[in-house]
Formats: sequence, structure tokens, C-alpha cells
Amino acid sequence: MVRLFYLVSSIDSAKEISDDLHQNGVTDWRFHIVSKDEAGLYTHQLHTASVLDRTDLPRFVERGAIAGFVLALAFIVPLALLEFVNMPAAAWIALFIFVVAAGAWVGGFGGIQTENYRIQPFHQDIEAGKYLIMVDTPKQHIAKVKELMTKNHPEAELQGKDSSINNPFASRRKQKIKPA
Repeated sequence: MVRLFYLVSSIDSAKEISDDLHQNGVTDWRFHIVSKDEAGLYTHQLHTASVLDRTDLPRFVERGAIAGFVLALAFIVPLALLEFVNMPAAAWIALFIFVVAAGAWVGGFGGIQTENYRIQPFHQDIEAGKYLIMVDTPKQHIAKVKELMTKNHPEAELQGKDSSINNPFASRRKQKIKPA
């Protein structure tokens, strides 16, 4: 899946785009709108971006789980293999899983407080009152979505495209949305 990023200046444009996308078979699960006017999105019955889309929670949970996995490999596995502590194998497996889960949980604390690395380039536009519309589409339908948006909504500025899959190793400073 590819995520296309569009900016519009008014909630009416966002509503028209939402209606058009629905009429063309794009479900709410495939597009998200980010705005500082959450109440306006709610009153216009527009699909807002979820916490998972607005924050870096998924990416940081993934990073934490990876860190927990590495720590478990480095400390739990050697202790189990050297039989340093006499415990059944099931207890070692449970401890390994606990360390991985604890890493994910701790990682989530950082992610819930951090703006999503894909939305961050649009932070100033969103704060200025614009609406960021993110449309997830299969690669074979990118041209169709672009054509629909260009034809019916020339006010929507295509800002770029990116993968809809999180990259836990993406650097915030280096992350740029690819030009469309």
C-alpha cells in the first residue's frame, strides 16, 4: 500500500473529498484526515486519523520490542543455556517473552508523546489550519486516485507519497515524504 498526502485549506473541501472517495469505493479505513480542528471533523462526520496515525506509538512499540528481543537474546538465553539458575524451560520462555513485551511497553511511552514521523513535515501547515488528507491505496490504483483528485479537487495539493507500513528504523531527521 502507498499513502498519498494531500493538503486542503477548508473543511468543506475535506468533506467533498471524503464523499468522493466513498463514492469511488475508498473506505474510512483507507483514508485519514489530520487537523487541529478535531471538533470540526467530528461535526462534519469526517474520518479523523487515529492515535496510531497521529503519534509514533506503533513505531516506538516496534523499536521497544526489538530492543527487548535483543536484551533477551543477550541475557536470558545465555543464562538459560548455562543453567545458571535451575528453572524449567517454560519459565525461561516466559521470561524471554516478558522482556520483549516490557520493551514494547516502555517504547510505547515515548511513541504516544511523539508526533508521527510522516505527519511531522506537515506540522506547520496543520497548525496554520490546513487539513492533511492521507489516502492509502494499492500501487495499481495510484494513478486512478491521483486522476480523481486532480479532476474533482484541484484545490487539493498532492504533497507526496510514502509507504503505509511503519518503518521502526526511520530517522525523524532524515524522513522526507517522496515527491509525487
